[in-house]
This record gives sequence, C-alpha cells and structure tokens, in this order.
Amino acid sequence: MPEKVIILDFGSQTTQLIARRIRELSVYCEIVPYDKFVPGDASVKGLILSGSPWSVYDPDVCRIDVSSLRRAYPILGICYGAQLMAYSAGGEVMQAPSREYGRARLSMADADDALLKGIEVGSQVWMSHGDTITGLPSTFRIIASTDSVSAAAYRVEGELSFGVQFHPEAYHSEQGLLLLSNFLDLCGCNRSWTPASFVESTVGDLRSMLGNDRVILALSGGVDSSVTAVLLNKAIGRNLICIFVDHGLLRKDEFGEVMAAYEGLGLNVIGVKAADRFFGALKGVSDPEDKRKLIGKNFIEIFEEEAGKLKDVRWLAQGTIYPDVIESLSITGTVIKSHHNVGGLPERMRLRLVEPLRLLFKDEVRRVGIELGMNEKLINRHPFPGPGLGIRVLGEVSPEKVSILQEADSIYMNMLKEHGLYNNVWQAGAILLPVRSVGVMGDERTYGFTIALRAVTSTDAMTADWAQLPYEFLSSVSNEIINKVRGVNRVVYDISSKPPSTIEWE
Repeated sequence: MPEKVIILDFGSQTTQLIARRIRELSVYCEIVPYDKFVPGDASVKGLILSGSPWSVYDPDVCRIDVSSLRRAYPILGICYGAQLMAYSAGGEVMQAPSREYGRARLSMADADDALLKGIEVGSQVWMSHGDTITGLPSTFRIIASTDSVSAAAYRVEGELSFGVQFHPEAYHSEQGLLLLSNFLDLCGCNRSWTPASFVESTVGDLRSMLGNDRVILALSGGVDSSVTAVLLNKAIGRNLICIFVDHGLLRKDEFGEVMAAYEGLGLNVIGVKAADRFFGALKGVSDPEDKRKLIGKNFIEIFEEEAGKLKDVRWLAQGTIYPDVIESLSITGTVIKSHHNVGGLPERMRLRLVEPLRLLFKDEVRRVGIELGMNEKLINRHPFPGPGLGIRVLGEVSPEKVSILQEADSIYMNMLKEHGLYNNVWQAGAILLPVRSVGVMGDERTYGFTIALRAVTSTDAMTADWAQLPYEFLSSVSNEIINKVRGVNRVVYDISSKPPSTIEWE
C-alpha cells in the first residue's frame, strides 16, 4: 500500500483542491470525512485538517479527539482546522469583526521554522474565514502574522503540529505549494506517487478485486469513461464488455465516430441505440434534477438488460471522478446537482460497482490516459455531461430541439478547432434556451430560439472562469449558427464564472 496523507474533511469547498495540490507534489492522499478516520494505518504519514463552513464553537459539530491525533501524526490545520486544533487545546476563537476574505501579506515571527522554509517575507496568501484565533494555548507559538491576523500561522512546541489561518492550497497563495511541500517533508513522504505508479497499483488492485469476473462498462465517449475502459482492459482484457448507449442526446454524428475510436483501441464494445426510449421518458419533463434522474434510471435499466444477455457479469464499471462525487453530495449534506453515475445501484440490480477513477481529478485522469498510451486527441476532448444534450436543452426535451442544438453545437465546436481555440478552453458547448424572440430574416419576421454559447477555463472543474474568446470569433460563430441552423435567430455568450454559476446550466 503506498504511503499517503489523509485529509480530514470538515466540509470545505477547497478540500479537493488541497488533495490536488498534495498529488501535484507526488504524494498520494485520500479525503476522509472528519468523523470516519480510523487511526492505525502504518501507511498514513500525516494528517491535514480542512476548512469548514461551521464554527468551532457551534454545539455538536465536528467533535473529534484532536489531541490524540496530534500525538500520533504530523498535522497541518488549515483555516477551520487551525482554529479547531487551537480551540480544542484551550485556545480562543471568536467571530471576526468582519469576514476576512481575499489577499493578505505574511510577516514572519519565525522565518527559520521548517514549515516556512523558503517562504519570503511579504508573500501573498489567501484568506477566507469569518472566525479568527484570538488566543493560543501556552504551547502554541506564532510563526507568521498578517496585518489583520496575529496568528496567521503557528506551531505546537515539541510536536509536528501546525496551523495556518490562510489557504495555502488556493492559487492566490503565491507560495502555498511550497508550504505544503515543507509539510510533506516534515511528514517524511518520499514523493513516489505518479501517473505510472497509479496505473501499476490500480491495475494490480483491479485484477485482485475482479479475478475472472466479467465487467460491463458504461461508455459515454468522454475522457473519463474512455480512460476507465483502457485501464480495465489492461487489467482484465476481454472480460470487459463496454456498452455505448446512443440516447439520442449525443453530439452530431458522435455515436458512429466514437464507436470507431473505441474499436480502434481494441475494446470489446456493444452499441445500443435507444433514442426513442429516452425521448419517451423525458416527454413533458422540464425540471433539471428530474431529467438527470430519468436519464440515469434509463441508463441503469439498459445496462441491466444488457448484463442479462451475458453470462457471469458481476460488475458495472463507471468513469466517475471526484468532482462528480463532491457535487452530488458534500459532507454538509448539500446537493449541488446529481450525477447519473454517482450514488450506487438499485438493489434489484445484481451487479457490484467498480469506479477506478473515483478519487481523481480531471487533469489527473488525462495524465493517466497519456501514461496508458492513449491518443491525445481523445484524451484532450472537452468534458461532456453524461446526460448529454438533455441538460443543454433547457426545459422539456424533444427530438426537434435536440436536432437544432446538435447543429448549433457542431458549428461551434468545429470553429473552435479551426481557429486554434479548442485546446485553450477547458469545456465548451451550446445551450438551447427555452426562449423565443422576434427576428428579421430576408425581410420576414421570425420567432426563433436563442442559443447560448458557453466556454470556460479551469484546471479541475471545481472552479472555472468564462473564456475570453475573441469578439471576431464569437461574431463569426453567431453568424454561422443563425444563417445555417433553421429555427435559431439569436446567439448570446455566457460570461458567468463558477462559483456562483455552474459550468452546465442544468
């Protein structure tokens, strides 16, 4: 078992970013709910206590025995984690006069401390908290401050226990990655976790877990399920049966193109055409959560039916990645949006679930795919939602609306490639709005649909900013869509970031 760092998750929106940063430093880490960690695993080299939307003085929340963890492991508390460690040892934490959010500059009380090795005086850090530490226990020593936060960083004398009030994982913390690297050195981590080591260990685990069982895999045409397929194929070969469902909600001509690509990879693929079934289920349905759940339900039913035609199938594989999991249900119990491939299987379905990429971020999945020798064109495809265009046709879905959107989307994606912009964008797509507006074409009045174009830049899909595509390009795309897609007379561009928006509209 590889050595690892465990992040105890108290519900912060940046917990996953901490994990991603640690993995960038070639150390494997896992995220565990704060109350589910069981000490005793010799492979655990250290603990990180995450931030949280809660306050340490709220009754009956996040109660864990921090003192026993401090005795057993090196610990880094971040924001709430730092407050919790101080508070549980008798320190004082109070609500700040105003929420401290944004950039701050570090001044060093002890620049020689090993946690701060190499970090410059005045280094920019990112604050995001409503509470602040106002008093430290006697064995806690301040090692860095900012203008407004006295205990911006501290250590516990005689221990490898540290706390920082800021967020070193945030991109705006200029030397945050160095601070995390220093902590990993203090933990004695050997930095051996790489895409190659992930492939080697995962293939071994899959062979051990699956044995000679047969597995069916839900392919979507995207990078996640594609990498899952190649990884499983490496582990169990022809015992993997891939199923690619044409639910009628794919991009234009995608079913045939993707089937050919999968067959070129040597995968055992069954294509299922089921557009009528999905359109029938979605008739009259406009709520986005209902649409997602209906699409997911029909996917499961199709896989169940296909599995019933095969002998000895005991597993269903899915290309679930970590952002899917965290958006489906955070530790606070707040559903952002459901994902059709998250949440287990119906009890009647006698298949077990295997999700080898469940704890990876999108950029990690791509690196694993390259390590597996996959074509970069397939690896670098933009993310595409499992429910497909079903959640890009806002409101009720119909074959006619999907056809309009497929044509508009095809123009948009092809022009991104032709203008050399495709690889500069994390994800792009067209959305058909449930809005008609008046227009004029050929001296005639029209009353057509509106297409919204979406393009974002991101690194991990947890946050995203709108892509600042050239005006000339947007103008050309708009003209092409309006001139060539019957039923559309208006095109708009979405300039919203995530948060507060999501990448998809539904």
